[in-house]
Amino acid sequence: MIDRLDADLIALLTEEPRLGVFEASRRLGVARGTVQARLDRLQRTGVIKDFAPTIDSLRLGFPVTAFVTAEIAQSDLSVVDHLRGIPEVLEVHTVTGAGDLLIRVVARSNADLQRVISGILSEPGISRTSTVIALETTIEHRSVPLVESAVEE
Repeated sequence: MIDRLDADLIALLTEEPRLGVFEASRRLGVARGTVQARLDRLQRTGVIKDFAPTIDSLRLGFPVTAFVTAEIAQSDLSVVDHLRGIPEVLEVHTVTGAGDLLIRVVARSNADLQRVISGILSEPGISRTSTVIALETTIEHRSVPLVESAVEE
């Protein structure tokens, strides 16, 4: 689905997201039109989802990161709409195992985390939660190694 040029372009834009198409073409040694066509295709196919800024929740005032496992009643995924309404909920995944949903949340403090969890539990479709607090992030969200592994040989 992607080739070496796609991977190099993604890596370059991951490292320098504000880099323009002309400068990217110069650094990659290909025509500007080639870079633009590749970007358009990568966006159209959904490989590149957006060019949004990456927000540092710690610097935004949310130093606590936690993972909440939630059990929901009878696979009632309507609770997801409730979770969308909680700003501190950053991600929600349906999972296998002891719980039904894995929810990544942030909070201003441990006491504030209790408020966030209480907000999650205020939805009647959520019957129980279990929470683990992240002490340190040793590998930040990343995609370039995955892109490299996806290059068609």
